[in-house]
Amino acid sequence: MTIEPLPVPFSPDPTGRVVRLDVVARDGGARAGIVHTARGSFPTPCFMPVGTRAAVRTLTSADLEELGADVVLANTYHLMLRPGADLIAELGGLHAFTDWSGHVLTDSGGFQVFSLQPKVTDEGATFSSTYDGSRHHLTPETSVEIQLLLGADIQMVLDVCPPLPSPVPVIRVAVDRSVAWAARAKRAHAPARAAGSTQAQFGIVQGGVDQALRVESAERTTAIGFDGYGIGGLSVGETRAEMLPALAATTATLPPDQPRYLMGVGDPASLVEAVALGVDMFDCVLPTRLARHGTILTSSGRLNLRNARWARDPEPLEPGCRCSTCSRWSKAYLRHLLMVSEPTAARLATVHNVAWLLRLMSEARAAIAAGGFEGLRRDVLAVWG
Repeated sequence: MTIEPLPVPFSPDPTGRVVRLDVVARDGGARAGIVHTARGSFPTPCFMPVGTRAAVRTLTSADLEELGADVVLANTYHLMLRPGADLIAELGGLHAFTDWSGHVLTDSGGFQVFSLQPKVTDEGATFSSTYDGSRHHLTPETSVEIQLLLGADIQMVLDVCPPLPSPVPVIRVAVDRSVAWAARAKRAHAPARAAGSTQAQFGIVQGGVDQALRVESAERTTAIGFDGYGIGGLSVGETRAEMLPALAATTATLPPDQPRYLMGVGDPASLVEAVALGVDMFDCVLPTRLARHGTILTSSGRLNLRNARWARDPEPLEPGCRCSTCSRWSKAYLRHLLMVSEPTAARLATVHNVAWLLRLMSEARAAIAAGGFEGLRRDVLAVWG
């Protein structure tokens, strides 16, 4: 059984939220659902390809349509610098600018900003552009304003992502500041909502791998009240064994009737483990980054296309895969393109890797509906765990 979006007309739910999650099947902690927005609907669990600069590396919006992607992520930090939010708004917002009719989620840019080690105060973060060294100041309010100009369907609040490892006092500051910034972001977004905007806003939970801080952060963030919730600050270098208890504490605290989005996670083992804990949405650069280096995702594990053993292999990257790359070209040809640095190699490998993760999520939805998710989880962990 495959769960796909149903043509249910959009209307804000009784709480005033502009996102509605219908959970249609459960299997243990895993759940399959349909998220409804003003733009349409998409099934969960879902993987969102990352289009940081308004494009998924080497792919076009036409490629994403063919692949069946429902949601694409774009990044506020990069787009505010180049080409600028005002320019994108002038040209009709991200959907018109990129000719993409699916959903767009914009990250607040917090992770990128904090990876640059900016000057951070309670007011916001001051940082230098990675493009030209110019100085910029990002606050919860300006992040909201920029994302409204970008025209995303879902915007994320600005948060503080502490580095790993961090002592508890540093994580405590990150939690407190993230909650305060979330409240400010909610207030800043309220006038647009009152004026009829159907753009959703998600809060973000922090807390490192400290379970008590995760619970506290989730409770305080949900008390502010958002359309859905991101889980940030995980998959930043901790082991999976460290991540999962913190994630379990978080999902157990978040509202059961709203979307849960684990930010920055895309490796297959972590995906199925997180789905088992009730996560609905994921994003990661992993499929595109691996593809550019010739690493292919398959049901048998990672395939290194640079390996000489594939030089004369006439078979597709993965037999049975129905992506356009596997439908036409052999490992031998793709390896040749890679070894001579032909840009087409990265494009064709990316098509396969993104298709592979989208298919994994489709298989997860079907397994949950059939009551067989634990079997799928075991199979994936046997290869990727």
